[in-house]
Amino acid sequence: MSQKQFRVGMVGAGNVSKMHLEGMRKNKDRVVVTAICDPNVEVLEERANTYAIEQRYTDLDDFISNSNIDVVVVCTPSTLRKEILFPLIEARIPIFCEKPFCETLAEAKEITEKAKKYSVPISINQNFRKHFSFDFVKKLINGDEIGNVSSVRFHDYYFRQDKGWRTQCERNALSVMGVHWLDGFRWILGSEARSLYCQTYSSPAIDCVGDTDSNVQIQFNNGVIVSYAQSLSSSYRTTELVVVGEKGTLVSGYNTVSLYHSSSREPVETWEFPTGGQELKPDSAFAGLNLLLESIEHQEPASNSVEDNLKTISLLEGCYQSAEEGKIVYFNTEGIL
Repeated sequence: MSQKQFRVGMVGAGNVSKMHLEGMRKNKDRVVVTAICDPNVEVLEERANTYAIEQRYTDLDDFISNSNIDVVVVCTPSTLRKEILFPLIEARIPIFCEKPFCETLAEAKEITEKAKKYSVPISINQNFRKHFSFDFVKKLINGDEIGNVSSVRFHDYYFRQDKGWRTQCERNALSVMGVHWLDGFRWILGSEARSLYCQTYSSPAIDCVGDTDSNVQIQFNNGVIVSYAQSLSSSYRTTELVVVGEKGTLVSGYNTVSLYHSSSREPVETWEFPTGGQELKPDSAFAGLNLLLESIEHQEPASNSVEDNLKTISLLEGCYQSAEEGKIVYFNTEGIL
């Protein structure tokens, strides 16, 4: 039995839209992009011409009224989320939204309630669940490869100088990259946060007003402590996840996961898989979109639903609140700040 093909519209034709359009172009049996909207005519025409998108709009209301789409992919800056998402929700168009879903928890709650009121499914592009090794590590943990998890250590160091609107945001590194990693910790542990402490720093090496470096400690409801360090000002590039269990330890980057036992200094097994290349991001983005499409077909919440992502945004909000107040912040039993 063949799957339904969905008509997809794009809102936002900036750089990140290329990732989504490439992913959808590789899956034309499932989706066809029929419309695109962006107020910047030059950017709009370039993207529409490259991907042969016939309907082109500079006005959101015009796009909503006339595009006749089944689903919309939103790639606008996160600072504009509410003003973009509210009209789409009111038009009852299912939404696949870029991360971070919102810059603040208050706005995320507002949008989530609006979507619930109008019964509109929204999924978030937490593509690092597959683009990084989180999904693979989660399966190993669930398969009892290391026993009960005791602790997690993670760091992500590299040099990143953004341009444009993001450099003027007070929330920077954690919103850009932390939202991926915070979501990944939730994903592999299958648990929500109990408490969190965070310190941030803005390096003069990077031209931006927001945070570039941070250290975060999170205690989850299952007792696991996660230590996370982020730097967008490091000349040395390294990304490593270490998951310590009672029977073994997993050490992972983008392309390999190694299993260690206490009896040997060398890994007892190493799994290699390509997930981290830029050329593979379109695949992970489409996988997230397809979760939304399947949820529409089966009338069931997607694993990357807005309700789930509210807990990731809650962690992000907790980081910034803790750093600003200089104290530990706490979450309710559902993982909400």
